[in-house]
Parts: sequence; structure tokens; C-alpha cells
Amino acid sequence: MTASAIDPAKLDKLAQLAVTVGLGLREGQDLFLTSPTSALPLARKIAEYAYKAGAGLVTTIFSDEQMTLARYRHGHDLSFDRAPGWLYEGVAKAFDENTARLAISGDNPMLLGDEDPEKVGRANRANSKAYRPALSKIVGHEINWSIVPYPGASWAKTVFPDDAEEVAVHKLAEAIFAATRVNSDDPVAAWDTHNKALHQRREWLTGQNFAALKYSGPGTDLTLGLADGHAWKGGGGVARNGIRCNANIPTEEVFTTPHRLRVEGVVSATKPLSYNGTLIADIQMTFEAGRIVEVKATRGRDVLEKAMDSDEGGRRIGEVALVPHSSPISQSGILFYNTLFDENAASHIALGQCYSDCFIGGETITPEEVERRGGNKSVIHIDWMIGSDRIDIDGIGQDGSITPVMRKGEWA
Repeated sequence: MTASAIDPAKLDKLAQLAVTVGLGLREGQDLFLTSPTSALPLARKIAEYAYKAGAGLVTTIFSDEQMTLARYRHGHDLSFDRAPGWLYEGVAKAFDENTARLAISGDNPMLLGDEDPEKVGRANRANSKAYRPALSKIVGHEINWSIVPYPGASWAKTVFPDDAEEVAVHKLAEAIFAATRVNSDDPVAAWDTHNKALHQRREWLTGQNFAALKYSGPGTDLTLGLADGHAWKGGGGVARNGIRCNANIPTEEVFTTPHRLRVEGVVSATKPLSYNGTLIADIQMTFEAGRIVEVKATRGRDVLEKAMDSDEGGRRIGEVALVPHSSPISQSGILFYNTLFDENAASHIALGQCYSDCFIGGETITPEEVERRGGNKSVIHIDWMIGSDRIDIDGIGQDGSITPVMRKGEWA
């Protein structure tokens, strides 16, 4: 693959956007960066812009696809119940000291598709539990953090399997640059406009104070209760450390916290879920009193069930997000096999941990209050897509009144 497959000027803009709009990195603030080895060109650019912004220290940990596969093919069986807790404890300590967090997403989403699902499930469970001290800082939005994409070759070939590698990488790169608004003459201004539109949506929804959302469509008849005193989020927001950031680049969603005990009915996925290297297809779940009592999938069901059974909260919902079918990512017609993108192509829900700042007064809310208001707790957080141009969503008021929210996947 030649360097010409990825426009260097646009990649430079993406790196700058990650530091300024994604993180809002402050002078003197440290940065913890994770990246696949395939994304080294972007990681280097991000480090450059971070230091130009006055970063204290940029610490980077790289992952590598071949090293990951080596574990599954040659690792001792007992190793799949282990995770580097010492590392995550250190990361949590760094977050306590106001270190910013940036992740580059770009690995092959199907990397573990042919590996033993039992081993994949065990490793995922062990990693989720070990990561909990650090994850709590993220879901509580205690620090400024963000995720940005990079068009790795193996990911590109998954998305565009019929193209030569260089062509596939170029196509994925251009799709990424479009979705992240890097193609704009002024990406920062474009994000400012986009954030304002998302803020208008979330303010309207918070003001409605719906008791529940009702989803109707093919394979879906779901009533999803919302947490007491919930607040909708979306676009740029201010973390508890006082820094404004955009947690996902790209993003098209507004989201909030459901009530973990008040979900009833059946819901079907409208897109496949790529979860830690496994493709999970045609998901359908049935809820009773907020708990998932039945799971169906034509592929990857074992991996999904093992993740859900990590703890009690794994079979309950921690996030609900609304995305119009006309979002740029949806209209691209591309299935990215990457949650960062696919969750921004369709309305979705997430199994597991809730975002504890999705409450009125969320800046100071305690874990006990989050639980009392209905927020869910878990070591997992798995987004999967349930929206399409065939799904209607109504808001159910506290008095039982019905307000159209979405019709055929669009804002009503």
C-alpha cells in the first residue's frame, strides 16, 4: 500500500481535530493514547499536535493484530481468564490526576471471527472486569476523552472486500474524512454548527421529560422506560474536570440513560454488531421487567451471551440513543463493521453500564443516586443498532400522553 491511498493533508486535519475538538486538550495536561500499530501515522500526528497544544506528557500504548492472534493460537488456556489489572489501575490513577484519554480505532473488526468463541468470551470478561476502575472515570465523564478512526488496511478490506487493498484504504479514508467533517474548509467551524444542532435536539428531549420511549417496526415492539430525572446528551459537552470535548468523532447521536427495571417487549437489530473481533448478526432480544430473558442471533450468539453474563447488569440496558436515518453515515450506504461509525448510522441501545452524567445535576450525582434513579451498573457497555427507515418512536409522557419523536427513522 502506498502513502497516496490516504490524503496526508486530510489526515493532518483529523489529528488536529482530535486534539482540539475531540479532546479540547489543555496546556500542561497529560494525554494517554491507545492505537493499533496500523494507525502509527495518525498517532504520530496526534502526538505532534498534542505537544503543540502544550501537553505535559503523551503516553501511548499500541496494539497489534498479529500479536493478538498469537495469544489465541498459542496462549496457555489459563491466560484467557487474566487481564493486566496493574495497567488499568495505573490508567485509573492517571485519570484521577486529570490525564486526558484518546483512542484511535482502526483494527480489523473481524480479527477474532475464526477464533474459539469460548476463549474470546473469557478474555473479554476478564478484560472488562480489570478495566472497571478506569472505565468508571470514562462513563462518569470525569475527564475529557475521545475516540477517532484510522483507515487501517485490514479494516478497509473488511468494508470493501472486492477492491484491491490500496483502493479499499482510499475509499475508507475518504468515508472517514467525510463523516468527521474533515472535508470542510473549516472543520472546527463545521463541528461547532453540528454541535449546536445536536444540542437543540437534546434540550428539547430533556424538556419533554418522557417516562418512556415506544419503538414500533419489523421485529420490534418495545417500551423502554427512562431513568428518573434523566437528561439527554449529545455533541460536545463539558466533562467534570471543566474541559469541553467531543467523546466520539464522528457522532450523530443524542443519548440518555434508561431505567434498568422498566424495559418490556422485543427488539431486533437493524445492523450486524462487530464486538471485539466477532460479527454478531440478526440479534433479537426479549425484555421482561428490564431484564433480557431471551436472545436470538444467527451468528455470534455465544460470544454475545458470554459478554452479557459478565455480571447482573450485563442483561440490562445502560444507554438509549437516537440517530436519524438521514445521518451522513447512514446515507453513505457503507456498513463499517465498527461501532464508532455504525452506531451513528442508526438509533441504538447499549447493554450494560450507563453514563452517570445523563441526569439532571449529573455533574455532582453520586453512584448511589444513579442507582436509585434507575441507572444500570456493569463491566460491559455494548452498543447495537435498532433504528432504520422502518422504525417509529413515540415519547410517552409522565401523564401517559403520546408525542411522536421519530417517524420512519426521521425526527417527527
